[in-house]
Amino acid sequence: MKVDLTSLAASQIPVDRGANKVSSGNLSGTQATEDRISFHSGGLSVQSLTSQALNTPAVRQDKVNDLSQAVANGTYQADAGSTASGMIEHDRK
Repeated sequence: MKVDLTSLAASQIPVDRGANKVSSGNLSGTQATEDRISFHSGGLSVQSLTSQALNTPAVRQDKVNDLSQAVANGTYQADAGSTASGMIEHDRK
């Protein structure tokens, strides 16, 4: 499994927008303000997610074994509707 850390969208990063106007002092008799944003992890760090992804096997061998056994026994029954829906959904991505 490969994790691409460079493809995080800005919309996926939690943003704390509390008290977004901060005084920056008095400039020529007028009070100027600036926006301030602070970023936080939201409970899960990139390192934690990366570690979890790297410790997950790329192949779920138990599923492969179960399917292989069902095919060998002749008990595997494919649902054509589910298969077609899955293919269409995959193509939309």
